[in-house]
Amino acid sequence: MRTPVNELLTWLAVSDILTMTSYVPFAIHFYIRYPSSGRNLAERHSRSWMTFLVAHINLTSTTHTISIWMCVTLAIVRYLHITSPTKTNVFRVRRIQQIRKMTVVVYILSALILIPNYLSNELRQKTCGNVTVYYLEDLGLGRPGTETTVLVNVWLYALTAKLVPCLLMSIFGGLLVYTIHVKIRHRRKILQISGNSSIRLSEHSRTTKMLITVITLFIVTELPQGVLILFSACVDNFFANVYLSLGDVMDIVALVNNSINFVLYCSMSTKFRQTFVRLYLCRSARTHSSVPNAIPLSDKRRIICGEQREVLIPPLN
Repeated sequence: MRTPVNELLTWLAVSDILTMTSYVPFAIHFYIRYPSSGRNLAERHSRSWMTFLVAHINLTSTTHTISIWMCVTLAIVRYLHITSPTKTNVFRVRRIQQIRKMTVVVYILSALILIPNYLSNELRQKTCGNVTVYYLEDLGLGRPGTETTVLVNVWLYALTAKLVPCLLMSIFGGLLVYTIHVKIRHRRKILQISGNSSIRLSEHSRTTKMLITVITLFIVTELPQGVLILFSACVDNFFANVYLSLGDVMDIVALVNNSINFVLYCSMSTKFRQTFVRLYLCRSARTHSSVPNAIPLSDKRRIICGEQREVLIPPLN
């Protein structure tokens, strides 16, 4: 399972997990315990919880931006793999090391790009009767007299975290579909591939379809949000009248996108599905492999779900 694409999928899953984990206490406090700001104002808008809200906004915007750019990297790497596949184990290991370096760069740059966004989220306090509450400063987005720094921040976020990644994913996703279509047609017509080659090609095609599905989901969920952010900066009162009303819907759609990836991996990748079942669902296999008389690897067979299946292992030359 250790391949360049799976390395990217792993770190994409890490950023998705961080995004969804932060939403759990946020949703419990602001939507379950105190769903309305009109009641229990002091508890709902206490200093500690509003500080958490600022941290939540900064964290989720960063991790979600990381997920988007990891998906861009995924599309580029898969396209490069289709056009120049890793034919040797040494070359594959080298490409995995390159992927790890790219992942570090994506994580760091995503945080650096959003520094202006971090600085724009500031807490303010006011007194309502005998109660002191805290709130986020109103940036006045979409109203006359909006500060230039706020507009620059909004445009930077919309372009770098939404629109440009969607454009790159569309380009490389399209190239990926075209390239795999040409390769499949070429092999079927000219090489007259055998049955085993057909199986490998089918698995190869399913992996590509899975990645295309992941890319498409990101485009469908992120592109409309990027457009809405630009409208918020350009159209008077659009942010207050439209964008804020759709905020919860966009959050839910993004969370669904994050959580559906695992289902895609299991449904479209035979190797992923078999490995998952063997690791987490086949207790009999674990028990059997732990006993002293378990069949050693030298017998050229393996235990799958507690069942012995002969597998052909080529000789080591």
